Amino acid sequence: MNDGMTAHLLRVTPQELFTYLEDSVQLAGRVRSAAKDEWRYDIDKSWDGIIYLLTGQNSSSGHPLAKLFFSEQLIDKDQDLGTGPAHYLLPAQVQELHAALGGIQPGALKERFDAAAMTAAGVYPGNAWQEEGTDDYLAEYFELVQEVLATAAARGEALITFIQ
Repeated sequence: MNDGMTAHLLRVTPQELFTYLEDSVQLAGRVRSAAKDEWRYDIDKSWDGIIYLLTGQNSSSGHPLAKLFFSEQLIDKDQDLGTGPAHYLLPAQVQELHAALGGIQPGALKERFDAAAMTAAGVYPGNAWQEEGTDDYLAEYFELVQEVLATAAARGEALITFIQ
């Protein structure tokens, strides 16, 4: 897919989350660092497509599963990490989402893929869903999201999400 808004997931300890809530400049420094961060995952432009396949709606619908990427709990409402502020999930919320999404087979989501319906519903990035292989693209990134949730849930971690 072409350039555009990419979503990132960042696993953090509860203490790190508290630190970032107290001083969001530290989060910005971590996000903008060129250093490899093994706790950070880039899920490209799959975020809205994943929400659509899970819910039949785009991520702005208010569906509870859209909280996976847009929890409406903001690190700093005035901080822009690329395309707005970072959202976060507490460890208990990570556990809940892991329980809700952990058993879904990525292949089952592919069966819900409908490029025309996704484009009509305003699922970002629009006409890109017409490209061949985008159902596989979404299934692969959903599997990565499941892995991130499983790891964070097992370790009692929080999750920070942001769009760049």
